[in-house]
Amino acid sequence: MKFIDLALQQARIRPNIEKRILGVLDHGHYVLGPEIEELESRLSQYVGVSHALACASGTDALLMALMAYEIGPGDAVFTTPFSFFATAEVISLLGATPVFVDIEESSFNIDPVLLEAAIRDVANDERTHPVYRYLTADETLAPKAVIAVDLFGLPADYLAISNIAQKYNLAVVEDAAQSFGAELNGQKACALADIACTSFYPAKPLGCYGDGGMCFTNDDRMAEIMRSIRIHGMGDHQYDNIRVGINGRLDTIQAAVLLSKFEIFPEEVVLRNTAANRYETLIGSLSSLKLPKVPEGAQSAWAQYSLLAQNQSQRERLRSRLNKENIPTAIYYPKPLHLQKAFTPLGYREGDFPVSESCAGRIFSLPMHPYITAQEQEKVAGALNSSFAECPPL
Repeated sequence: MKFIDLALQQARIRPNIEKRILGVLDHGHYVLGPEIEELESRLSQYVGVSHALACASGTDALLMALMAYEIGPGDAVFTTPFSFFATAEVISLLGATPVFVDIEESSFNIDPVLLEAAIRDVANDERTHPVYRYLTADETLAPKAVIAVDLFGLPADYLAISNIAQKYNLAVVEDAAQSFGAELNGQKACALADIACTSFYPAKPLGCYGDGGMCFTNDDRMAEIMRSIRIHGMGDHQYDNIRVGINGRLDTIQAAVLLSKFEIFPEEVVLRNTAANRYETLIGSLSSLKLPKVPEGAQSAWAQYSLLAQNQSQRERLRSRLNKENIPTAIYYPKPLHLQKAFTPLGYREGDFPVSESCAGRIFSLPMHPYITAQEQEKVAGALNSSFAECPPL
């Protein structure tokens, strides 16, 4: 059994992929070829926004968004510590300060109540947030933006987040690296914030065969700025540089791959949700495990199917049993961002964000992809049941 089976997907569409790649080889426009514009057009229509800008990775997408907002030293960007490193990395790359906010255990996404408290603390210079440990008495932070993460494919609570951000005049960036294809209250993921950023890393719900990403926005001005940033701050032509930018272009061949995959993507979203519902039916009776829940009005893209064990010991016992049955598992994420060595200078310490820390010690993910079979999922559930039968939870 594979954790994510890309080979089954490729078998369905390989002739189409080969045809599109050969098309790129024939026309020879390997950088910003016509497939890029076609991909941007199709995905912007799917999401329901005015602009889509293909770029080299999900990390570059986040970086371009923050650069467009001119985020820099002295600025505070609020985000979750329970995410992939890139979410906060891009904040530090620009010299700004990641101000972490704990998550809701029910969704693994940033807690809006705690978010507002953190923003109010920084905006009023109350200096009670843990980030102030590393600042001197005369140093202050200027609240500038929120990066909300749609972890494992489930959109964050953007209604609450946007209302809070408007109150404090902050930009909202949707880190939709895992949620392309998800929905919230009738809107697609990547249309839920001022700028949204997704990733096309191969393991994502819509992935290419390398690195890739995309920014989405309805803001004409921000789209124009990000197009410039994407190509070294280009102005009217490639040797006219009007700002400092990056080399953030998506390769044309990767766009060709994505166009092929996108033809079956809506069906794959349905298949992912079918698989998630089947897991819930098969595993739901194991009361000591906490299953992922999708709130009313939302649809997850199910980039991962993640469970919470009662404690780390139970998690390792369950993973060991699954491994004996040749069932792969993964842990996303074993160490929250505030405890990563790279952020040690920020002064965060264990205990600052207890929900994130608790989840990191208990979470594990099961095999999940559109082509997982009922028989495979029954095997997973059977192994979990056997483990509990041998050693019931306390």
